[in-house]
Amino acid sequence: MILEPIQRTELSGKTKDSYNQFERLIIEVKTKKIPEEIELVINKHINQLNSVTDTGKNLRNEIRKEQSKIIGLLAQKLKIVPINYYRKTWFVLGMTVFGIPIGAALGLSLGNMAFLGIGLPIGLSIGLALGAGMDNKAKEEGRQLNIEL
Repeated sequence: MILEPIQRTELSGKTKDSYNQFERLIIEVKTKKIPEEIELVINKHINQLNSVTDTGKNLRNEIRKEQSKIIGLLAQKLKIVPINYYRKTWFVLGMTVFGIPIGAALGLSLGNMAFLGIGLPIGLSIGLALGAGMDNKAKEEGRQLNIEL
């Protein structure tokens, strides 16, 4: 069983928003069927966050760190992802994996490396399309958490 983050009423501003988002993430994760060994790892991350006594920037950084670890674990092991996870991931990958080589090929074939920059928006578009397709597939298969991070 996945643990609950401790209630923190003394938070304010961005830290409170981050903590509320983390709590919503845990609620969403609880709605999915998670193997026991992954629940233990998630509980370890929740305990790590619960052990932080600071209520300011250090807590906010710890929230982001533990949230990222939980999302990464779920995505890697179970392919369970938040809304638009793949689109955000492939946004950058599209530019680097597709955009730069396309731009370099254009620049070399036209004899002017100034065309290198043209490949970036092309790669960006390809990355967004791939990511959106993967997000739709995850939603159809019931592997999507009902939260956007």
